[in-house]
Amino acid sequence: MTTHLQGSLFDQTDEVRLGALDGLRRTRLGSGAWIDVLPGWLTGSDTLFEELASGVPWRAERRTMYDHVVDVPRLLAFYGAGDPLPRPVLAEARDALSAHYAGELGEPFTTAGLCLYRDGRDSVAWHGDRIGRGAREDTMVAILSVGAPRDLLLRPVHGGAGTVRRPLGHGDLIVMGGSCQRTWEHCVPKSGRAAGPRISVQFRPHGVK
Repeated sequence: MTTHLQGSLFDQTDEVRLGALDGLRRTRLGSGAWIDVLPGWLTGSDTLFEELASGVPWRAERRTMYDHVVDVPRLLAFYGAGDPLPRPVLAEARDALSAHYAGELGEPFTTAGLCLYRDGRDSVAWHGDRIGRGAREDTMVAILSVGAPRDLLLRPVHGGAGTVRRPLGHGDLIVMGGSCQRTWEHCVPKSGRAAGPRISVQFRPHGVK
């Protein structure tokens, strides 16, 4: 599969490595939900993007929507607990997040789901990760983004507060925690602007879908 990524002027290095997590900044969304954001946690993210884009066994999925079967507008890959991740730095990221949030989460991150947004036409609709334990208890989902930035939007399930927007790409990290999966929804909308490809890596604890 061929994708074209316009490299970031701020990430001109082939060395792929993680920074410290002490720069995380928390925003409390309400109803027990919060997000932590750390721009540029991963340096060399454009190099990692190219490695993942060409080396991951991406799959296209189809789903039923109303009376039609349609293509899922992104490519997917999934690594379960115990599966070797496609690059060592992703295992380092998972372990670093598990250590950082051990006291708050009380368990490690164990799975990694990857999404490839090929251009601005690829997207994910409003949803919460509420299949599994996230439907009934607080949990966390950590997302590491590489490639061109795309907006991640969050909104409360029952309305009220306004939409929160965070552009994510080039090694940025966001962690959605507390009640976020139950009381807020998130999406990556289609973009009418010229948008380069992006890969998101979602780390989840066991049983969180």
